Amino acid sequence: MSADGVASDEVSPGAAVGGPSVPADGVTGAAGAGAMAGRPLRKVARVVLLDGRDRILLLHGHEPGDPADDWWFTPGGGLEGDETRAQAALRELAEETGITDVELGPVLWRRMCSFPFAGRRWDQDEWYYLARTTQTVTRPAGLTELERRSVAGARWWTCPELARARETVYPTRLAELLRKLLDEGPPSSPETLDTEIV
Repeated sequence: MSADGVASDEVSPGAAVGGPSVPADGVTGAAGAGAMAGRPLRKVARVVLLDGRDRILLLHGHEPGDPADDWWFTPGGGLEGDETRAQAALRELAEETGITDVELGPVLWRRMCSFPFAGRRWDQDEWYYLARTTQTVTRPAGLTELERRSVAGARWWTCPELARARETVYPTRLAELLRKLLDEGPPSSPETLDTEIV
């Protein structure tokens, strides 16, 4: 929202927590076989949300105690209870952005990552779903206390803007991956991305 309280389709404060991918619930589940350095993996669903102009929505996160330690990331988060990854992707998107008018597509990419955030290390097994929407105004609807302290907003990016960005973006090859997606369409099966350890 702008300073006058009017919703904007470009930037809106307080959307979701992210590091390379930060858990909104602060819980690392034991779900997931194997683990990075012996720690359990958290199952995560992320959304590569594109609008009618092929812009991608990214959230702007930062370390809770240090807004200068910041990055951009896709909406999404950990699975809750017995929900599927697709269900988690849609729930997280609605909570973090308020966007519910979504056509959820296939899983594009899978990634393992490990990163420090909010005083601990997170190990995650992430699936990235393609989704399309015509709804571009973001209005977070279910942020946790940690998300409210660590998310500066949301922004729609064109592929060229993302390619020119000097900011940190996760996954690190997102501009290249988005260009390939827009040029070639979704892969026939999910692509496994390089493991990222921050």
